[in-house]
Amino acid sequence: MTTLLAGPIQSVVLPEHETGLAQASSDALARFSIEESQQQPLSLHLENPLTGQKIDAIIPAAAVRVFAEVLAKMAEGRAVTLVPLHAELSTQQAAELLGVSRPYFIKLLEQGKMPFRKVGEQRRVLYQDLLRYMEAYQEAAHTALDEMTAQSQNMGLYD
Repeated sequence: MTTLLAGPIQSVVLPEHETGLAQASSDALARFSIEESQQQPLSLHLENPLTGQKIDAIIPAAAVRVFAEVLAKMAEGRAVTLVPLHAELSTQQAAELLGVSRPYFIKLLEQGKMPFRKVGEQRRVLYQDLLRYMEAYQEAAHTALDEMTAQSQNMGLYD
């Protein structure tokens, strides 16, 4: 099933006073998931210290690894956004992720740089297609930079 994200894509950043807690939790989860789980689901016990509410949940090992990685990034002060690969993005959302204007992004679509579909008059792009485009763009940029470096070396301009 394809999901259209409602509203703007939101990133989450921890307050600075919680980064140490995120790092400790990430380290503990990473050690536990590597040493103990061996791809087995894990039991998780959560307790709200304010209300006393408690829950127990069974979590897939892969989700624990993702959670540990998310906490590690947040501990570094980095913003974290989770987007399903099959999510469908509006042109505005996709443009924001690429860091370009919406009109420029629409030009990319109309030039056939990545697949899209129309819902009425609006274009929708799969997040995984946007990722493929970004990877191809970065690869082309690296290749061009390597070629420029090689030419500079051949001309004796680069040591």
